[in-house]
Amino acid sequence: MIKKTHEAMRRADRALIGALMLTFVASGTAMAINSHTDQIPALRPSIVHEIARTSVLTHAARPAPQNMIVVPAPTARALAMLKAEAAEVVMQENCLAQAIYFEARGESIEGQKAVAEVILNRTHHANYPRTICGVVFQGSSLDHGCQFSFTCDGELDRAKSPGAWASARRLAMRILSGRVQLGNMTGGAIAFHAADVTPDWSDGMSQTVQIGNHIFYRRLPRTQAS
Repeated sequence: MIKKTHEAMRRADRALIGALMLTFVASGTAMAINSHTDQIPALRPSIVHEIARTSVLTHAARPAPQNMIVVPAPTARALAMLKAEAAEVVMQENCLAQAIYFEARGESIEGQKAVAEVILNRTHHANYPRTICGVVFQGSSLDHGCQFSFTCDGELDRAKSPGAWASARRLAMRILSGRVQLGNMTGGAIAFHAADVTPDWSDGMSQTVQIGNHIFYRRLPRTQAS
């Protein structure tokens, strides 16, 4: 009985996602949300709860056959929450794609994933913002505070290579959707630089690994840094 119940719930989940897709297509928002992805962004539990709590069952006037999945119709509030969440996911994907493209488009896939890992590691570090976009554009409004030079040297305004940009966007989407797992290839690194330069800040950090043309670093423990 438990197995049958779980199977029914999985079918219901798939039906709900399908209904959401149809709803977005009908409202003309699907292309805006999924213009560079091939799946629905992951939903926060609060949004799923809102959809489930406020949904109205279709065909409620007549009993459904035993094996038929009755699909709930999301309310306007639930759809607004979903669209806002999806827009946020797309924005964070775009910021990660920009970092991959401008910092590592000439690197192998492993080298590009390593740069993405540094960005994500920073979002969990106390000295950096909590979002991908916050990390990537940290200090870009200051004269000499850019964490990544492309955010303040005019590089963003230049034409991108279509193939490399599409590849960076695809990789960013797959990383954030969980389809590509990063692991810990950089050894917990929160910084990197090209192998042919030696920035001053590297003296106060511990080198972890070199991947392609980039050398990666993590912060020294407090006892060593002091």
